[in-house]
Amino acid sequence: MPEDMVLCGASAYTRKYYLNEAFEGLPQSIKEELKILCVLFTEDVGGTLTLVFDGEGNLNLRTDSDEMDLLYDEIGSVLKVKKLQRTKEELLESLELYYKVVVKQSENITNPNETGGQDAISN
Repeated sequence: MPEDMVLCGASAYTRKYYLNEAFEGLPQSIKEELKILCVLFTEDVGGTLTLVFDGEGNLNLRTDSDEMDLLYDEIGSVLKVKKLQRTKEELLESLELYYKVVVKQSENITNPNETGGQDAISN
């Protein structure tokens, strides 16, 4: 079963942003847009936001909070995720395509013994 892969994330608790090094090849403008998106989200509703690719290559926006965080806006986080999915649809779809074409293919080439690796090399 394919594993999830984190693209990026931000935390209101640590006040830090993370970008997976597998995505360093993204254009600088996209990396900056992702950073702004994540940081503003956590500044607005609190908690953490993580953008994660599932095993099929779909990009999911996951939010979470500490159990004792009384300031976390759970309803606001759901509404904000839906808004981001609408307003950033083109960006999110482009990231899914990048993941499937660039990241997954490079994984298949470097790990040919995994499922699908032989096909990627022989094509």
